[in-house]
Formats: sequence, C-alpha cells, structure tokens
Amino acid sequence: MAWWKRKKEDSGQNLHRDKSPGPSNPTTDPARDAQRLRLLEAVLMVVNEPISARHLAGLLNFPDPTAVWTAVGELNERYDQAARAYRVEEVAGGLQLLTRKQFALWLRRTGSVPAEQVLSPGMLETLAIIAYRQPVVRAELEAIRGVGCDEVLRQLIQRDLVRVSGRDEDLGRPFLYETTKTFLKVFGLQSIDNLPRFQKILQAESEIASRIRNALTDQPSES
Repeated sequence: MAWWKRKKEDSGQNLHRDKSPGPSNPTTDPARDAQRLRLLEAVLMVVNEPISARHLAGLLNFPDPTAVWTAVGELNERYDQAARAYRVEEVAGGLQLLTRKQFALWLRRTGSVPAEQVLSPGMLETLAIIAYRQPVVRAELEAIRGVGCDEVLRQLIQRDLVRVSGRDEDLGRPFLYETTKTFLKVFGLQSIDNLPRFQKILQAESEIASRIRNALTDQPSES
C-alpha cells in the first residue's frame, strides 16, 4: 500500500513537472536590437545621400522597413533628449542624418559644407512651374511666364535642380523638364507629393474672394 501511494505521488510530481512552462523564447533579442541600432547610426553617419528604409533593412538585417522606422524613431528620441546637434530626417525618398537648421550659419563658416543656393526670382518662378506641372515643355513655361526661359533653364540644369526627362510626342518632339532629387534635398521635401497643393491654394483664394463679394453685396446701400 505504501509503495502504491508513493508511486501515485511520484506520478503527480511528474505530471506537475510536465505542465510547467518550458524555456522562454522571446521574439526580440535586446542585445541584437542594440547592435542593429548602433549599426544604423554608423551607416547614417557615413552616407552622403539619403538611403531608403528598405535598403537599410536589407543591409543591416532588420526584419522589414517598418523595423527601420522604429529604430529611427528611437534614435531621434535619444538625440532630442540629449539635445544633440543632429537628427535623422526623411528627405528625397530616404533617410539621412542631418545637423539641425539652427546651426547652418555656423557650419557654413567652416567651409566644409556647400554654400546656400541663391536663386533669382526668375529661377524660383520657373522652378515652381516645373515642380507643379512636370513634366513640362519649354513652350509651356514661356507661355506661363511670358518671357523666354532658355538661360534660366540652363542655370537650373547646371545646379542639378532640373533635368531633361524625355521628349514630348508633339510636333518637333520638344524636351520635357522635371525636378531632380537634388531639388527635393535643397527644399527639404520627402517627395513631390509634399509640395503645397496648387489646387488647394486656388480653392482658398476663390473662397476668400467669394466671402469678400458676399460681404460687399450684403452691405446696405446709402439712400
């Protein structure tokens, strides 16, 4: 009887041990994640051009681009808390480690960074037309501006803000012009979609003009 009871107790102990949880299998490895974060920071420090999250994911063995964005957020949070002079920014379709804007003047004094590009009113006007209507032919640019654009286009192409993207199908097959990746970088845009929407500007102007007309109409006439 004692033997049977002891066997029963042993079986209960074995059953209890079988139900105990096995070794944990965490989905994340803190040491591995910390190493990836350091690698991401190192790569962003040495690249001179924006690099896509997808490229970084493949290069540094991140699970996917979303994990890269999460790591970038963590880096920026650390930089902000430590009041660093730089942070990771999204520009021209990629990610790049950039110094903060308030230090631009001081950095240019060192001569180690490019001088700020100064564009004439004519260049800015032409660039804006191309940005919103691209791809666009020169004849359309000149029709909108009312002046010739040969020299302005040449200067914009020379500064790598505009490029020839192909030829139009119209008679004579004129060149088509569009903005470049440098244009996005200079103006701090992630993509052309980040431009202020032209139609929204026109709609806002139309609404303001309509309110002014209504206000004038509602005013009582003097007898």
